[in-house]
Amino acid sequence: MQKSSSFRVLLLLAVTSVSAGFSPPSPLGAQTWTGAAAPAKPGEIQIRNGPIPMRVLMQSPADTATELQVICLFQSEASNTLHGSLIEIDEKLKGLLSQLHSPALFRGELGETILVTPPVGSLDAKKLLMVGLGDSQTFTSQRMELVGSILYQEANRLRIAHPFFAPTVLDGGVTKCGTGQVSEQVIFGFLRAMHAERMLEQAGGAPGQTVQDLAYLAGPAHAADTQQGIERAIAPTG
Repeated sequence: MQKSSSFRVLLLLAVTSVSAGFSPPSPLGAQTWTGAAAPAKPGEIQIRNGPIPMRVLMQSPADTATELQVICLFQSEASNTLHGSLIEIDEKLKGLLSQLHSPALFRGELGETILVTPPVGSLDAKKLLMVGLGDSQTFTSQRMELVGSILYQEANRLRIAHPFFAPTVLDGGVTKCGTGQVSEQVIFGFLRAMHAERMLEQAGGAPGQTVQDLAYLAGPAHAADTQQGIERAIAPTG
């Protein structure tokens, strides 16, 4: 009787587990779930009152599905190693990023650019634009204004409506500048280039604006600071 009673208890527990949506533990100890939910969409913060729609997107530049993903790289020196999302991008490109990032190829000098069409099955971004940040030891956030203007000019030249930008300063190993300082300067430069383009368009000297919006990538821990920097850049002056 004791064995029969124990069997009934075990059978009841098994039926209860299945009805609750759990599967038994795997032999290797990995946790498995039946009907597991799909990965959540990355968080985002909409920027209000911008001259074009802008948002802070909490996603790695290695994972974006976009027409154009823009990243930044410091000067190609032995001391400037890749971290975080830059390593992820390099792995998906099967080492192409680290091969290009060399004194003989893409040096990473301030304002230098190189455009990559990622091979099929690597990055989801259709185009990857790398912008040089120059020497990491003397870096200041003010350099990012030039980067912001390049971001707008290149996106417009390539006829990209929805560019994605990741400063990748932290992933380049430089932590002395706040993410809000960086985003403020990027947007200053972006807007300066946009206003110049609009003036040229009105004078008949440019084909017109293609860029319709901007997604600015930031990690969850830096999203609020990034948002504040962007908002400072677009705030009315005087």
